[in-house]
Amino acid sequence: MALSNQPNVNYPTFKLLIVGDGGTGKTTFVKRHLTGDSDEQNYDPTVGVEIHPLDLFTNRGKIRFECWDTAGEKKNAGLKDAHYIHGQCAIIMFDVTARVTYPSIDKWYRDLRRACGNIPIVLCGNKVDGPRRQIKGKHVLFHRQKGLQYYEISAKNGDNFEKPFLYLARRLAGDANLCFVEPPELAPPEPHIDIDTQLIHFDGLKLSA
Repeated sequence: MALSNQPNVNYPTFKLLIVGDGGTGKTTFVKRHLTGDSDEQNYDPTVGVEIHPLDLFTNRGKIRFECWDTAGEKKNAGLKDAHYIHGQCAIIMFDVTARVTYPSIDKWYRDLRRACGNIPIVLCGNKVDGPRRQIKGKHVLFHRQKGLQYYEISAKNGDNFEKPFLYLARRLAGDANLCFVEPPELAPPEPHIDIDTQLIHFDGLKLSA
């Protein structure tokens, strides 16, 4: 499948839903893969959904995850069920430094199962690099109850940040020996535009005209 606003590609493409409460690090996780950027300083809540193509190189060829980074805050959720349509795999994320994000896992899981059926799902406990961890690994039991794969990750410093994608790629390909052979294809950095400097140049052009 390919999204209507993305160019068609001649290699396998999968719709990946990334869900979880606001502030759990979903967008940082995606950006870490796309650009190598891991800046968490300024939290800017996702509104509705952001879609990012992520190309990965495996020993069986190139694949693409269309990453649907969904809003976690209720006021920004929008047409959430519509976003889930045709989802082929998912990541549920919680924040190990924020206890309140763990009970919400069940709600996200039920939403995914209702809309997408029995797709492969990975549970991720993010921000393990944080100094004030509130949820210890031994207390994370949801994945055992539901038969999910679980990884503790850090979108900030890169701990285990490729493992969720590798697990999902193996499940979708039906090949336990699939592996990544190159780093993800990074998108070019967004250019920084200094508005004040542009205005100065613009004023200069008007004076010289």
